[in-house]
Amino acid sequence: MRRVLLPALAAVLIFGVLVLPNHPGTMTLSALNRWPLELPVLLMLMVAVGRYRGVTWGVALVLLVTVFIKLADYAMFSAYNRTFNPILDTFLIRSGLSLLRDSIGTTMTGAAVILTVVLMGVLFIALQRSLGIWAHLNFPKAYRVTALVAAIGFGGWATADAGHHLNYWTLDRSPPGTAFTSRLTVRRGAELQETATDLVRFREAAKSDAYAGATGLLDRLDGRDVILIWIESYGRASFDNPLYAPTHLATLRAAQEDIARSGQAMKSGWLTSPTAGGQSWLAHGALASGLWTSDNGRYNALIASGNKWLFHFAQEAGYRTSAFMPAITLGWPESSAMGFEQIFAAADIPYKGDRFRWVTMPDQFTLATYPTLLEPDPRPDFIQIALISSHAPWSPIADMVLWEAVGDGTVFNPMAARGPEPKALWKDRDAVRDAYRRSVDYALTATFSHVARLGDAAPLVIVAGDHQAAGFVAGSENRDVAVHMIGPDEVLKAIGHWNWADGLIPATDGPVRRMDSFRNDFIDAFTGPVRSVMVSQ
Repeated sequence: MRRVLLPALAAVLIFGVLVLPNHPGTMTLSALNRWPLELPVLLMLMVAVGRYRGVTWGVALVLLVTVFIKLADYAMFSAYNRTFNPILDTFLIRSGLSLLRDSIGTTMTGAAVILTVVLMGVLFIALQRSLGIWAHLNFPKAYRVTALVAAIGFGGWATADAGHHLNYWTLDRSPPGTAFTSRLTVRRGAELQETATDLVRFREAAKSDAYAGATGLLDRLDGRDVILIWIESYGRASFDNPLYAPTHLATLRAAQEDIARSGQAMKSGWLTSPTAGGQSWLAHGALASGLWTSDNGRYNALIASGNKWLFHFAQEAGYRTSAFMPAITLGWPESSAMGFEQIFAAADIPYKGDRFRWVTMPDQFTLATYPTLLEPDPRPDFIQIALISSHAPWSPIADMVLWEAVGDGTVFNPMAARGPEPKALWKDRDAVRDAYRRSVDYALTATFSHVARLGDAAPLVIVAGDHQAAGFVAGSENRDVAVHMIGPDEVLKAIGHWNWADGLIPATDGPVRRMDSFRNDFIDAFTGPVRSVMVSQ
């Protein structure tokens, strides 16, 4: 019985590794219905040559790596709606651990890391021993030769399936079974090669900018203050997902009326973000640089390229450029390449209230305080404000208070102490979605209430979502975000040809452009015709 049971259990473990999905949508029991064509290849290969030194260890290591890639994919799909790229995303492990620490505490995070390492080690040993069981089955030499022939035959079968699904060739029908793990491995290797090649190309493209030597840009702004406000995780889901649209559309309509009463005009449209679920800096980089920073490798290439951001052009046009970044709690060396004259990180914003766990301060405090931090200066201001109250984990959520009562932020302390704890909230996906709905609504309310109060100053205000929330929250893979421009009517006439909708609600079927188009479109719209001709030449 033991001679049959142990090989069977060993085969079951290897089967589980091979059928393990890499996407939340396929992490169901139906995954067990797939027959992995690699399984007979591995088992027959062990019978044939597994007794040679190092074979079982090497194959076990390869299988462990595939498990890591699949689990990493699962995490990335859950958070960012894309696969894991080792070249670009390794740094996200640190960011993820930081967020986890803020959510469940340092001790629990450390325990989770240790447990993960231990489990991976145990899995490696279990895989090696499982392979070893098949390698040491007591078969005559002739049987081992037959096993080698069978391994080659099943390998051809798996190759036929993999090549068919990878479009290397086309068969009339897909062979029975699936070589999913092999396909995933081959596809990931190709992606890594493409990434390395793309980085080289991007660095070259980033060094070429049609506006780099242009002068006299943004003259049609007439020295008007410009404020760019980013709303975290604010995307098309706020308009087309029935879980959020009733709340958010009502808030936008009310804000639209308030802003209209302040004498300002509004136009709204759509931009496609280069990211989803997180990595807001990719969106910030794409919009301001005019380059498609769809991953961290491209973003790093952008930083190193010397490419001019929108804020560089604003400086050259006579603006003081500032960034208010309440989410920045560590060093931010890459900011030196972005064109900001002064940067106000979390420590530079005088919030005396309690943290909202990961969120350092509520959006209303940031919006109420940033004008007081700007020293008197004869130059107009070009400002970026990156709000964070609607950043995951969406607990706790602040309430609006009277603007006059914001003070040093201690008025928010009772709100910061509210539950539920993120680790409890995230056990219930419906509760997570509701918390997301309420946090975005708070951010919208705070933002447009502040904008309505700016009517007398008549700045040009740009309000943009950075990206959609994670797929299970947004309810789709769509990456469109809303963007609004608010200011005097005569100023907004400059973007009339963009065909954006009047008001704060973009037309559902309105034009959608990639976020990297914004920098050039903005410069063209607010630069006089003579200078535009000079640039085009």
